[in-house]
Amino acid sequence: MADLAAASREIESRYGLASIEGGRHGDWGTANRIVPLGEAYLELVSVVDEAQAARSPFGSWVAEAQSALTKPLGWAVRTDKLEAVARRLSLAVDVGSRAGGSGQVLRWRFAGLEQAAAEPSLPFFIEWGQGTPHPGRAAATHRVGAVRIAELQLDGDPDRLAAWLGSHSLPITVRPGSSRIASVVLTGAAGEIVFGDHRP
Repeated sequence: MADLAAASREIESRYGLASIEGGRHGDWGTANRIVPLGEAYLELVSVVDEAQAARSPFGSWVAEAQSALTKPLGWAVRTDKLEAVARRLSLAVDVGSRAGGSGQVLRWRFAGLEQAAAEPSLPFFIEWGQGTPHPGRAAATHRVGAVRIAELQLDGDPDRLAAWLGSHSLPITVRPGSSRIASVVLTGAAGEIVFGDHRP
C-alpha cells in the first residue's frame, strides 16, 4: 500500500473497519497499521524506506504490490511450535520486531516468508515472543461492530497447500489455479465484508 493513511481512510470509509497505528519494521523498510479482529487481524503495510526494503525479502514483496490499496498480499499462520514446523518443512527461522504505537517493542519469529512471497496461497508461519501482546486483541471500535475472519479463499495447488499446512482447522477453501489469495471474507452483525474477488 503506497500510503498507509489513505489505506486506513479507505478501509474505514468502504468497510467500516478501524485501524490503529502499528509501527515501523526497522530492518525491512516497511511500516504498518493493524485492523484488530480478536484472534486474528488484517495488516496494512507500506514501504517507508525504498533502499532498505530492497534489501529485505518482506520489503521487496510489499514494494512489488504497492499500487493496490486493498489487494490481499499474503497471509500468516500463528503457531507456538515454530521450530517443529520449520524442521518439517526444512525452513530457516528468522526474527522480527517493531516498536508499537505505545512504544512497546513487539517481537516475533517466523519461517517460510520467501516461499509465501513466491506462492501467495501458502502462508508463512509466525510465533509471537513471550510477553508480546497479540495485535488482533488491541482495542479498536469498528463502525460495523465486532467482526471476524469467516473464510480465506485461495487459488493454488490444493495438495501442496495441504502438505505445507499439515493438520489444521483453518477456515480456508482452495481451488486449482495460479497461486494467490482470491478473497478474505469477514463476517459480523452487519453481514459479510469481502476483500478481493468474492466467489460463491
